Amino acid sequence: MTAVPLALIVLITVVDVLAPPDIHLGPLLIVAPALTASVAGPRTTAAVAVLAIAALTVIGILRDGVTTTNHQTQLGALLAVSALIVGLRVLRDRHERELAQVRSVSEAAQRVLLRPLPDRIGPLRLASVYLAAEAEAQVGGDLYAAARTTTGTRLLIGDVRGKGLSSLGDAALLLGAFRAAAHLHADLPGLVGYLDGSIAWDLAQLAEQQRAQQTRLQEQPRLQLPPLLRQVPRPPPLGEAPTAPTAAEDDSGESFITALVLDIPDDEAVVRLVDCGHPPPLLLHRSQERDREQGRDREQDQDRGRERGRVTPLEPGRTAPPLGLGELAPGPYEVVEFPFLPGDRLLVYTDGVIEARDTGRRFYPLPERVAGLTAAHAGEPPAALLHHLRRDLLAYVGGRLDDDAAMVVVERF
Repeated sequence: MTAVPLALIVLITVVDVLAPPDIHLGPLLIVAPALTASVAGPRTTAAVAVLAIAALTVIGILRDGVTTTNHQTQLGALLAVSALIVGLRVLRDRHERELAQVRSVSEAAQRVLLRPLPDRIGPLRLASVYLAAEAEAQVGGDLYAAARTTTGTRLLIGDVRGKGLSSLGDAALLLGAFRAAAHLHADLPGLVGYLDGSIAWDLAQLAEQQRAQQTRLQEQPRLQLPPLLRQVPRPPPLGEAPTAPTAAEDDSGESFITALVLDIPDDEAVVRLVDCGHPPPLLLHRSQERDREQGRDREQDQDRGRERGRVTPLEPGRTAPPLGLGELAPGPYEVVEFPFLPGDRLLVYTDGVIEARDTGRRFYPLPERVAGLTAAHAGEPPAALLHHLRRDLLAYVGGRLDDDAAMVVVERF
């Protein structure tokens, strides 16, 4: 690409030398380093700038001389603008290096925080996709994880209040608590209670720190420790549900995590879930094409009242408060059970998907879109379905989301 600026230098020099005395094309030589800066580094740009200055000097020697006021003015302007272009190119390279470092750190954080889900776990096939709202981050406040137990597979998907890198701390806390405790609690209510208590305890610590900082700023040099700070709760032992602070003790209710916790047993064709303020999952009933491929009889599913190829939201009768606000729950966590037969798929997602809008400010119609994509690409694996869904979502919003979004497809085989 540097051949074009060099050709321009030669062309402008020749034309200027051959032009009438009242026509001066030398100032156009600045185009050469400007074009070079857009395609090459600062060293190449500086070299082209030196050639442009040399060409302008040659023009002066062959025409009016290098000592004329006009030529010296052109030479000084070319030198100043060339130096500015090279300096801007240096700053651009520095910014690109910093951006590459940010992306590298983001990728490392994503690998540690959001471990890739296995393609197969027990009798399930999994696929996942994450779309961060911040351009320089590949991970944010949406999260998902899967864990094996002695009887099946447990899946977590959640959305931390906020977006981007600022929500990583709460996401890391919840993922760590889930991975540590998913196999220790026999029932879902116990697991969800532990997760809620862990989040509430952490938010209480954050509130205590904020209040302590405010107290230190307001008090005189003679600092009196508030009694509240002497009652900092201790973290619970693993396997026991922490006691969440009451509303009177904690004002951190502005922070929370919506979550969906699922339990898929190996030996039962069902899925059990607890919904903590999260969008309901979508059940993608297996298609008739898959029935014919696997030799299943049509009447087998008619007795169960199911419709092939349809998308059904699995909405529980009552949702629990988001994690961190468990004390607001009117009663124990409610576990809801739905049929989940071989060939069926579950799509779990965060609200960044359904709250995405097009240029007309219309929300993304996820059930309709996924139904159409499932019908158009019947028989493809879960990863292919997510690929089509991701591309359709980004095309719908014009290429960039306003909020983090995550999607996971689970298929029983």
